[in-house]
Amino acid sequence: MEHAPSGGLNRLAFSATVHCLSGCAVGEVLGMVIGNALDLHGAATVAISVALAFFFGYLFTSVPLLRSGLALGAVIPLALASDTLSIAVMEVVDNTIMVLIPGAMDAGLDEPLFWGSLAGALLIAGAVAFPVNRWLLARGRGHALVHQHHQH
Repeated sequence: MEHAPSGGLNRLAFSATVHCLSGCAVGEVLGMVIGNALDLHGAATVAISVALAFFFGYLFTSVPLLRSGLALGAVIPLALASDTLSIAVMEVVDNTIMVLIPGAMDAGLDEPLFWGSLAGALLIAGAVAFPVNRWLLARGRGHALVHQHHQH
């Protein structure tokens, strides 16, 4: 993979980032909504969001692999290896941004501050994760491991 043209590598890294961001976003939004709706403390809301982001991130990678016929015992290490660093980077970035934006964590579900902050935090997290995914792919790691199984 190290000899892939830069444009191909960038496209693959972008695809991997969007894929990972999709799972993260579902979990992150769901966690923030649950925490907000239950009026939980910010730390509890972040903890739920992080747990759900990892769950959905891994799920979005695992389901297609399971459908392709891979055994669960093979899918779990693939999902962990391909997504963990990317999800971790996204979660650190987007939750840090949410906590740092004044009032974002306390804004109601009907307030633009909540949704605008969350959307902006997720976009920035994706942008920060892109070079991480590109670096992993260039070394045959990250989503490169999953793509090897999609090609078969």
